[in-house]
This record gives sequence, C-alpha cells and structure tokens, in this order.
Amino acid sequence: MFANGQTVIQYVEQLAPKSLAMEGDKIGLHVGTLQKSVKKVLVALDVLEEVVDEAIALGVDLIVAHHAVIYRPLKTLRTDLAAGRLYEKLLKHDIAVYTAHTNLDVARGGMNDWLAEAIGLTELEVLAETSRDVLKKLVVFVPVSHQEPVFQAISEAGAGWIGQYSHCSFQVEGTGTFLPLSGTNPFIGEQGRLERAAEVRIETILPASRQSAVVQAMKAAHPYEEVAYDIYPLDLPAEALGIGRLGKLPQPMTLRELAGLVKERFGLQGVRVVGKLDAVVQKVAVVGGDGNSFVGKAAFRGADVLLTGDIYYHTAHDAQADGLHLIDAGHNIEKIMKQKLADILQERCRAAGYETEVVASRVHTDPFQFV
Repeated sequence: MFANGQTVIQYVEQLAPKSLAMEGDKIGLHVGTLQKSVKKVLVALDVLEEVVDEAIALGVDLIVAHHAVIYRPLKTLRTDLAAGRLYEKLLKHDIAVYTAHTNLDVARGGMNDWLAEAIGLTELEVLAETSRDVLKKLVVFVPVSHQEPVFQAISEAGAGWIGQYSHCSFQVEGTGTFLPLSGTNPFIGEQGRLERAAEVRIETILPASRQSAVVQAMKAAHPYEEVAYDIYPLDLPAEALGIGRLGKLPQPMTLRELAGLVKERFGLQGVRVVGKLDAVVQKVAVVGGDGNSFVGKAAFRGADVLLTGDIYYHTAHDAQADGLHLIDAGHNIEKIMKQKLADILQERCRAAGYETEVVASRVHTDPFQFV
C-alpha cells in the first residue's frame, strides 16, 4: 500500500508546521493535487527543469522542495518558454509540487539545525526569535504492553522536549477500568463486562504547534478504540522559535580553518570570507540562504563569525565595522535538506507500513562556479 499525498505532507508538517513560516512566504502546495496515491517522492532544494526531468525519469508523483516553484505571480503560461515548459511537464506527468521554506528553516531539527550540526556546533540557541510556542501537558493512559511504542511515537512526533533533552516524561503504573458497551470491539475485555487493566500513565509536555502531530501519532500507536488522554495548558516559559542558530565550535580555530571546514563539510569549491584569516573564532552564527538581514543580530549576540549566503558588498562593510567575520558559503549549502528530509519521510512512511519510496534529488542546482 502506498501513502496518500496528503499523508506524506502531514509528515513534512509534523517536522515543520506551516504556522512557523514567515509572513508572506510562498509555502504549501504549488502544483497538482495531493489527493492521490504516491509511489515515489523526490526531495529537492530547487525545482528547475533538470529536476523535473529527473522526477519524470524516476517515476515521481510528488516533489517536496525547499524553494518555491512559483515565487512571483505568473503573467503568462507559455509552453514555448522555459518557465511554461517546466509547468507543462509537471502537469502532463501528474507531478505535484509542495514547498516547505521558512517553516523548515525555523523548525527545531530542521534546516538551520542541520547546518549548525554539520560543522559541529554545540550549545545551540535560536539566533533571531520570531515567535514563542505555547506549552501544554499531555497525559495518556496506555496498557503496559504498548507503553514503549506509544512513548516512542509521541516523542518522535515532538513531545517531551525540554531544552536540549528529548524523550522527557514521567511514567507510573496503575489500574484502568472500563466497561465495553454494545457495538464496541475492545482490545482488552469483552462487551458487557467491567474490565480492570494494568496501565501506565505517561505525562509529558508538548508545544502547541506540535499538538495535532503528537495526538495523531499517539492514536496510531495506541491499541484502544477510544484513547483516554488529557491535554492541559501550562503557565510556563515557552520555547523560542526563529531563524538561524548560534552555537560554539568544540575548540577555537582560525577563520581560515573554519572556512576550510565549511568547504569540506558542504562539498564546496570555495567560499567568500570577510575578516582576518588568522583571527581565532569559536562562537558561530548560522543562517541558511540569504543572511544579509542577520548580520547585525549576529554581531549583537556576540558571534565571532556568521556563516550564511548571498552577502552584499556593503553588508560586508557593515560586518567589518561591527567586528564580525563572515563566511559566505552560498545559498546552495541548503542542499543538506535533500537527504535529511528524505530520510525522515522515508522512515515515517516505513513505520506506518507504506511502500512509498522517498529519494533525494541528485541534480546540482547551484548556478555559480569558481574558476
């Protein structure tokens, strides 16, 4: 059995809820329909014609991309021009395109965390806060036999995170009672007979943005027809969400050494560097994509260097004046999301018993070269 397109996108949005996206961002379904069976998914950074040709050759039904395929309003749809030809191929081959952009950037365990982890940053913090989630408490009662599957399901869906700790919960055993009435098909017991079952009470916290995903995962893993659970609001400081990450290298190194590390980890021909190459750095800010608007924030937060892309000439001067070093590794380092997201979606499809295959695009979409 293959997953429905909407089911695949639910897995994307469990990681990167649409509510996290910046105002005006072009996210969501751009082309086609999700109301269909999906045999193969292609995860891509950019939806160029070469990527669409790759999708056609692979027999792909759905492309999940980071950058929007429709970014500016279309004035025409001429199939004798490059843009129109791309859309014609998508429609003729019934390939849907869904975009997760700044919501994937902001998401915990998303783009900016992947970039930071790639160069070994620790003690990660959000660089530029965009919102704060609301915390809630989940309490669910589970038969002892399904304690671990339910616990793992809700944890993987986003519950139980406290700072840099995951899978946080309190669990205690007790006795649950219920009387199955007419028309029920109880997992334990029988109709018309009061049942006492050994159960576990699992308590954990969850951000409101993850509530739907956590409850869905909980119900999928729980054996009961009617799951007994409660969700309470909490009067506690919530997790900061936002663009970029700020962290520390395991050991201080020179700007030159860090630039070499970035080239190695992201498979680059070269990077642009602003600052003294022999300067020692340790506190690093990371922003995937165009990071020009975060230079001031990185300097204010005490970063030694900002790793990002698309830096403007005068912005580089501003960074120099603030004493902030820059490594412009290009917009294309976001290609890290292709394999990372493909692995997550593949794992979730398999866990749900779907035969849907998820692959990362192999097309190189960086238009720049070093000569």
